[in-house]
Amino acid sequence: MRELDQDELIDRWTLLGKEPDLVATKRGAARLGFGLMLRFYTERGRFPRGRAEIPDAAVDYVARQVGVERTEIAFYDFTGRTSKAHRTQIRESLGYRECSVSDADEIVGWLVEHVTQRERSGERVREHLLARLREVKVEPPTAGRIERMVRSALHRGEELLFAQVSARLPEPVKARLRALIAPSGVGGEEVLDDDAEEGPAMLAAIRSDPGNVSLNTMLTEIAKLEAVRAVGVPGDVFADIGPKIVTGWRGRVAVEAPSHLREHPLETQLTLLAALLYCQCREITDTLVELLNSTVHRINARAEVRVTNELIKEFKQVTGKENLLFKVAEATVDAGDQLVRDTVFAVAPQGVLRDLVAEFKSSGPTYQRTVKATLRSSYTNHYRAGLIKLLSVLEFRSNNTTHRPVLDALELIGRYAGTNLRYYPAGDEVPVHRGVSGDWAELVYQNDQHGTRRVVRMVYEIATFQALRDQLRCKEIWVVGAEKWRNPAEDLPADFEERRIEHYEKLGKPLDAGEFIEGLQAEMRAELDALHTALPHCPWSEIKERRQGAIKLTPLPKAPEPQNLRKLKSQVGTRWGVVPLIDMLKEAVLRTGCLRAVTSVADRRNLPEDVLAERLLLAIYAYGTNTGIKSVAGGIDRHTEDDIRYVRRRYLNAEAARRIAIEIANATFAARKPSIWGESSTAIASDSTHFGAYDQNIFTEHHSRYGRRGVLIYWSVEKNGSVVIHSQLLNCSASEVHAMVEGAMHHGTEMDVESSYVDTHGQSEIGFGVTRLLGFDLLPRIKRINKCKLYRPAAGETDLWPGLKPAMTRPIRWELIAEQYDQMMKYATAIRTRTASTEAILRRFMKANAAHPTYQAMIELGRVQKTIFLCRYLRSRELQREINSGLNVVESWNGANSVIYYGKTSEIASNRRDEQEMSVLCLRICQAALVYVNVLTIQAVLADPEWDGVLTAEDGRGLTPLFWSHVLPYGEVKLNMNSRLTLSGG
Repeated sequence: MRELDQDELIDRWTLLGKEPDLVATKRGAARLGFGLMLRFYTERGRFPRGRAEIPDAAVDYVARQVGVERTEIAFYDFTGRTSKAHRTQIRESLGYRECSVSDADEIVGWLVEHVTQRERSGERVREHLLARLREVKVEPPTAGRIERMVRSALHRGEELLFAQVSARLPEPVKARLRALIAPSGVGGEEVLDDDAEEGPAMLAAIRSDPGNVSLNTMLTEIAKLEAVRAVGVPGDVFADIGPKIVTGWRGRVAVEAPSHLREHPLETQLTLLAALLYCQCREITDTLVELLNSTVHRINARAEVRVTNELIKEFKQVTGKENLLFKVAEATVDAGDQLVRDTVFAVAPQGVLRDLVAEFKSSGPTYQRTVKATLRSSYTNHYRAGLIKLLSVLEFRSNNTTHRPVLDALELIGRYAGTNLRYYPAGDEVPVHRGVSGDWAELVYQNDQHGTRRVVRMVYEIATFQALRDQLRCKEIWVVGAEKWRNPAEDLPADFEERRIEHYEKLGKPLDAGEFIEGLQAEMRAELDALHTALPHCPWSEIKERRQGAIKLTPLPKAPEPQNLRKLKSQVGTRWGVVPLIDMLKEAVLRTGCLRAVTSVADRRNLPEDVLAERLLLAIYAYGTNTGIKSVAGGIDRHTEDDIRYVRRRYLNAEAARRIAIEIANATFAARKPSIWGESSTAIASDSTHFGAYDQNIFTEHHSRYGRRGVLIYWSVEKNGSVVIHSQLLNCSASEVHAMVEGAMHHGTEMDVESSYVDTHGQSEIGFGVTRLLGFDLLPRIKRINKCKLYRPAAGETDLWPGLKPAMTRPIRWELIAEQYDQMMKYATAIRTRTASTEAILRRFMKANAAHPTYQAMIELGRVQKTIFLCRYLRSRELQREINSGLNVVESWNGANSVIYYGKTSEIASNRRDEQEMSVLCLRICQAALVYVNVLTIQAVLADPEWDGVLTAEDGRGLTPLFWSHVLPYGEVKLNMNSRLTLSGG
């Protein structure tokens, strides 16, 4: 049980109002027991089930108030006749009554009307139910009865939603939806004009995942989108229904075969299928946009590689080219009427000049023009068919008139897509946009046979697609019907103006931009002053004029090695032996009760709880170790492979796995003893690790740093105890900045994050600006710190901080921050409230969108915060050690991956995105379980008197529960739920 602090004791356990008078009528143990039951009932709306539910600190606090020794509580029977009389008196004094049948029916009806049509989480509905009981002063019934009330409310609320959605669907749409699951041999009205066998085949095609980036995948996805749209599900059919509810329905229908879907009532069938098509329409649209971006990038990248390879064959770097060119120029000027051969070749042989021309071609404008020409050829001969067809199924729009020419260009391309014209007709106005300038201009604009300047159609098309990609990636151009690539105006909170004060308070920022800027300026000046004063006394930091950069930072010296940690780990291994990983997972699950987070995707609770728990454990272990369900099932007699796969499909979705990991993390926080691990940390370390993955999908990409194809997993790990609080599956090209922000803001655990340690890839000036607005510190380890610059708070202060002058640059443009302050707060609020994904919001702040005023303001704010951080970092060796130590934690976490996730050479063996995500989440659960059990084992060892005072300060800094020398992740899987590890606590 978590210890209560003084504020909680005062708030929850102080006798108020008439309560002291009620308590005063009792004596001894009855007085103390009555006071505790009264306060417990007032706070919880129910009586305690026994002494174990009341914290010791609360007993001591109430005992002092009522003037009774705390030990008297041992003589109070919480289930006896006296306590029953006390319960009646407390109910009467507080105006409560016991829950009758009519009360239960009324509460369920209230839940159906006000809660369960918007909220489908059983835990949340239970919270609303208990709150409603307190509101109407009805004592909560037994836990079993509450569970039945919650289920009844959820069932009735969903039935109402099913009826509501079904009524909105036109009859032709209903018939086409039923045709998707029609059994073979059924004709007539059930399937309209289609063959019965085509419906399930079409449903399977619609539910399939996209392949790799290719023309065939693009054409397949276009066909899927056209098939979904042909069914005709109205876009507003789920207008007033929460997105999470619709996504939940989509998850249910995604795992059911057509035969199972046919078993549902008609309204349920129609709603689930409509939800599937509604979500798939948006997902396929997003996929097509990503295919467009990836294809255009691939055309350009392959053209560069092809041209580079050709030029490398001819390329020979010419040394002393400046002197050579001077001699050629001098000989030419002095030559008069002499022949070129006699003058130029005398000072520069013909072969040397040929090499000089090749070098220029491989690095200058000629190289770029050659790339563009090769790109045009690749586009025309292969990729054009798919990209042109995309224009007929995707509708592009923009909220900025600056990008209107690109949209007009797309309309022009579509109009002439089926022609064989080399040039656009002379009478047509061809929109001019940024994509047709620069190196493209010579290829786009050419003179025809009559000498008239014309626009070459094919070149104009590819240049336009390049411009489209640039603007899509920063969401200046968006796509109708998409989710990820939707209108960026929908990403911002719609209620920001009405709730402005509340949103500013939540972010801890003043309403006035001037006040915000004054605080920044004062902090910036104070940090620059502090660095300037401390720098002469910091031998590890030096700032002076250097060609390679003004800042020089000496690496940290090696920390003393802990002397006793190896002995501690050895003691753990001696006491418990080699522990199979499956037993650690089982122990964590049984002790934390984390499987409560699992609910059936199909809402069918037809398995005994103990059977479900065993199969879930086996499924999690199969995914978390990457050994696969087939291998795990081979060592278990009572659960077949099909049994485990059924539980995986029906019960173990991504949200459930995420909740399990969060429950284990919270349980670890609660079980840790501050005397061993220190006070609860507010710092996390964040970093990514690369995993190989099957590449027949659009998610797997080549990573230049790792030199192979795969995906990234981004971890957010609590610093003190190596507890993972968040994980994300990312594309290799994804920004780690948005992943860092997402992990700090939306981890879901009880931890309050105030700072995040990241490596170079997890920081940027935009990252510094966003984290400043969101209220936590970004603490990076920057590799090229020598190139960093310190910005000045104001102009005209060049004589201030002379010792920092070599590293200083221009003043901050505060007017940009002032003008865009409110807009920046809107984006920060959108991230905090999850109006849209962090990735979607931060796409607005890309270099391709550098002209956007909010982008410029965010960059300036980031430069302010980065300057403040650099001043602290350069002068504080402790901060440098702290960041380095934090990043070592996440490096250790990555090191455990290869031990636990050992199956199939640690390569993610699936092309499906949901399967890849499940692998990541189950790996996170397995590692979280290992950390949880190790915390308990270490605490058990250190509880022995022989370990008193053994650990030194160095040992304390290096102490971590993330070790696996005593863990057996391999071998035959043997799951025995009755065999337990001998541990205390938890």
